[in-house]
Amino acid sequence: MGLSTSNLKAIVSLCFLLFAGLGSALRFDLAAQHHSNERCIRNFVNGGQLVVVTAIVSGSKGDGQVVNMHIKDALGNDYGRPKDVVGENRQTLTPASDTAFDVCFENLITDGRRAGNSPSREIELDIEIGADARDWSSIQAQDKLKPVETDLRRIEEVVAEIVNEMEYLRQREQKLRDTNESTNERVKWFAFGTMGMLVGLGAWQVVYLRAYFRSKHLI
Repeated sequence: MGLSTSNLKAIVSLCFLLFAGLGSALRFDLAAQHHSNERCIRNFVNGGQLVVVTAIVSGSKGDGQVVNMHIKDALGNDYGRPKDVVGENRQTLTPASDTAFDVCFENLITDGRRAGNSPSREIELDIEIGADARDWSSIQAQDKLKPVETDLRRIEEVVAEIVNEMEYLRQREQKLRDTNESTNERVKWFAFGTMGMLVGLGAWQVVYLRAYFRSKHLI
């Protein structure tokens, strides 16, 4: 017996409440190099969804290192190339169609004496998509909502996005399954046709050889 949409939303809501506090930003060290060598983090976004990319880069300008960002998607669109990023940098994008997008960083050495022997910058990256990317403080003030009401509305939108994503995946799975079944059916009939042709060809060869030998009075 399949789950209804309301039941599915209830289950996803429970899972969201259980694991909502486990998420955290990605933090890593980016070693400085003399040549460009981007390090990218890839994510996926549905068309029309708001994406907010927040990067916090350690260090200071003029310390012998320059960190550059590059935000792009798999369709070849560029959404920003901030240069010499220090401190917090926030970029927003809204792709027109479903696509994967990359947030790339490079750390270039501009002055080896100031940079040190093993220079690096610490980067903290936070990517918010959809409901998480919205400015809920402004929504709360505009709609005059209580903090609990704001949280409930945010959770509702997040759950709706998760349900829509699961429905999209289910439709893709069904489409792939139908394609697979159709391909199997065609392969089956092709195999039957090939076997029939081989049997017919073998029977024709037998008849032809018997007729040939009879004409030569060999049988």
